[in-house]
Amino acid sequence: MPKEKTRVSLVVIGHVDAGKSTTAGNLIYKCGGVDQETIAKYEKEANEVGKPTQKFAWVLDNLKAERERGITIDISLWKFATKQYEFTIIDAPGHRDFIKNTITGTSQADVAMLVVDASHGGFEEGISRNGQTREHALLAFTLGVKQMVVAVNKMDDKSVNYSQSRYEDVKSEVATYLKRVGYKPAKVTFVPISGWEGDNITEKSSNMSWYDGPTLLEALDKVSAPKRPADKSLRIPIQDVYKIGGIGTVPVGRVETGIMRPGITAQFAPSGITAEVKSCEVHHESLDEVGPGTNVGFNVKNVALKDIRRGDVASDADDNPAKAVTSFEAQIVVMNHPGKIYVGYCPVIDCHTAHVACTFTSIKQKLNRQTGKIVEENPEFIQNGDAAIVTLEPSKPLCVEPFAEYPPLGRFTIRDMKQTVAVGVVKSTTKDESA
Repeated sequence: MPKEKTRVSLVVIGHVDAGKSTTAGNLIYKCGGVDQETIAKYEKEANEVGKPTQKFAWVLDNLKAERERGITIDISLWKFATKQYEFTIIDAPGHRDFIKNTITGTSQADVAMLVVDASHGGFEEGISRNGQTREHALLAFTLGVKQMVVAVNKMDDKSVNYSQSRYEDVKSEVATYLKRVGYKPAKVTFVPISGWEGDNITEKSSNMSWYDGPTLLEALDKVSAPKRPADKSLRIPIQDVYKIGGIGTVPVGRVETGIMRPGITAQFAPSGITAEVKSCEVHHESLDEVGPGTNVGFNVKNVALKDIRRGDVASDADDNPAKAVTSFEAQIVVMNHPGKIYVGYCPVIDCHTAHVACTFTSIKQKLNRQTGKIVEENPEFIQNGDAAIVTLEPSKPLCVEPFAEYPPLGRFTIRDMKQTVAVGVVKSTTKDESA
């Protein structure tokens, strides 16, 4: 039995039509679970509907439709292997309305692959103020995805024609923006590719002899292995809950910290419901323990489907269980708000898989973004570019944790008017002891 490769979750982000699905589909096709026969079938279907350039994207999108129909779909098609790692792709769609799903996906990722469209017009649209290239990169950084690989796609486009100077222009503009967000451009690998033609995806391209860096696959293989906090108390933000005939209620989520085992009493926050865990499954295999970084489905006894929902957090009732919070203090950075934010502002907070409106009950301090030093106590308002310490009160029960203790449950984005207006981390919480 070969040694198990380290599992790494990859989120694919970027503007709509930058070629994310095609690039990801190509990786899966070259190094993963899709055989030639399936690709041929998808190619035929794509041709029939008049979208011949969509065959690789079809791989992902077809599976997505299947995934939506139930839990039994084989997810192996979403995997591909490099020398060191086994990657699972969390597809993050690019349309604006999908940002909620992007946030859920991104908050579970270890590495982000930002796909940028190099074609003339396509790049400018993606990086513009309304484009998603910037918003997705910012989301990824705030949600703690500190490793990034940038695929500069569509190098085969007629307007680009594998031009080195166009690649360098795109690279320097993206690097400047990533630096502003907080990434260190020196640590971000850029790879010029064609997701459709396959240039530089798994093999060096003869069309770009000027490029001497790694292929996309090699760049992904060079990321650092993620650290997994197994010694902390158990926390699993719930993504979905299924009712499976003959088995019962099965919540699904990624183990962020701690270890999940059958036999424990799971406690769900914010409701406080407890239930015995009968079994744990990962990719249809029953396991005796599931550590951090793994998506798990676990069967709970005597709990109705409606009692658990996406955004809940499962923990061990006997080991520092997760609780609802009545309020929390956070450090935020406002990046994209058209006006001023005053006390009483009530946007939507996306934290782990939860999505809850919260009210600003106080704006305690304005900070210098670079140094973190206090610039002003109790400011009247905050606006674009400001960093601040604020108190937030959820409008309905919510479970979050301090970022210092449980990072995945302590990062959040603030959304309003269909866009991310601010991002933040939880400093401290006031737990609801009545629950």
